[in-house]
Amino acid sequence: MRGVRDLQKPFLSVAIAANAIGTGVIFFLVAVLNADVIARGIFHAPIRGVVEMVIFSLILIVFLQLPDVVRSDRLTRSDGFLGMLSSRAPGAGNTLGRVINAAAAIFMALIAWTVWPEFLEAFETCHFFTPPEFGAPPTGELLVDLRAAFARCEYFGTPGIFTAPWWPARLAIAFSVSLCAIIFAFKALFGSTKRPHYDDAAESFPS
Repeated sequence: MRGVRDLQKPFLSVAIAANAIGTGVIFFLVAVLNADVIARGIFHAPIRGVVEMVIFSLILIVFLQLPDVVRSDRLTRSDGFLGMLSSRAPGAGNTLGRVINAAAAIFMALIAWTVWPEFLEAFETCHFFTPPEFGAPPTGELLVDLRAAFARCEYFGTPGIFTAPWWPARLAIAFSVSLCAIIFAFKALFGSTKRPHYDDAAESFPS
């Protein structure tokens, strides 16, 4: 069982690393917003595509940091009953917690199963590795062909102002929910490392 428990360590490390990348995206977003404010206020020249960059960044921030939130048991949920049950009947509370984590793992896996084909469909529109159905054929020059491929990708945004391909965002979602499903599965198998205590929560409020 100890060897099986060690299998979760690489996934937990990946969750921590993804959280760090998400934090980096937050710093990038703050820098872009501040630069836009300065450009608007001083130079009267707003940065193009700020709204689209905010939308794209929020997707990355939420889904890159979600697995680490699950890992550290900080996912927002209503656990009053579970906390009370864990305090009065630890065995029953532990069992119910494992059932909830198993249901969450199944739910996350279903989301991944739904999003993955959408990522593949969006990625295939770029024709990175296959000849395009329309337009000029590959030239053999890496940078030129990559630029043409990104221009073919399914995108969001406003043409002529700012556009970005959809597939990185969908890949981030598929990666995140898949990792969450694995972490929830380990929690269902081994139990949560942090259990709510109803009595402790009650003592924090004055009567």
